[in-house]
Parts: sequence; structure tokens; C-alpha cells
Amino acid sequence: MSVIIIDGYNLIGIQHRDLRKEREGIIAQLIAYKKLRGHDITVVFDGWKSGGHREEHSMTGGIHVIYSRLGDRADDLIRKMLVQDGKERIVITTDREISRHAWSAGAVPVPSDLFRIRMEQHAMLLSGERRRTSNDDSAVPQKGNARRPSKKDKALLRVLSKL
Repeated sequence: MSVIIIDGYNLIGIQHRDLRKEREGIIAQLIAYKKLRGHDITVVFDGWKSGGHREEHSMTGGIHVIYSRLGDRADDLIRKMLVQDGKERIVITTDREISRHAWSAGAVPVPSDLFRIRMEQHAMLLSGERRRTSNDDSAVPQKGNARRPSKKDKALLRVLSKL
């Protein structure tokens, strides 16, 4: 079982009319995903523009949901959560700064779009649908010798197999 830390708005995007509805929708998808895979999942949302005076924590269907307080960014909370304690940490984000920090802290960052594809694949399997989307393992960018993946690519492939 891995610890998954998700940059919430990075996963859902911010170009929605009703962000509350989108947050609830992604949390519902994460609950279904957790039931299938059993990972320890935390999703962090920014509250820096419209949050409360305190950081808000809640558990919904086994998903730990955190809203940063007014003036704080989710990025800062995610960096604090990347403390090594022997558990494998996976960070879901496409933010380059958080990805760099995750690698330096021994965690593996996974692009949000790849994680969303995994969640959708598991949802299709759960519903009995056999149609398969594109082979997302091939979406891992390759640099250098095409026959030999980099250490980061190997780590990403290993983590994707667990998701």
C-alpha cells in the first residue's frame, strides 16, 4: 500500500464554473478508487484565496481531504507532507516545482493526466467494461537511449504499476 498525495486543483483543473461540484466529483472518484486499490489517499486543495482562517481537515469515505488556510498554498502543505517515514509516497501533480521537490524527498511524482487515466481504467474494470484506453505506460516521456529508461522513468513505471 502506498501513500498518495494529490494536488487537488491540479487534478481537476480550475476552469470549471462550479469548483465545489468538481471537488465533490473527484473526491467521489477517489473513494471508489481507494476501495479498489486500498492506498492511503490525501487530497490537498488550495485555500489561499478563499480559505478559512485555519487549515481544514476531514475524512470522507476514507479519503483525507485538506484545505489550506487563507494565504497558504496547497503546494506548501504538500512539501511538508513529503517527509520520509519509510512509506513510499506518490505525488499526483503536474507542477514542476512540486515534482522536483518530490524527487528530492524520495517520492515519485506522477502526472495528473496519467493518474486520471488509471482511475478511469479501474472504474471501467469495476463496471465490467472491457474497452481499454491508450496504453498509458507508453506515455512516459523517454529521454536518452530509447532502449534503456532513466532512473526516473523506471521509478514512474514501477509506481504506475501499483496505481
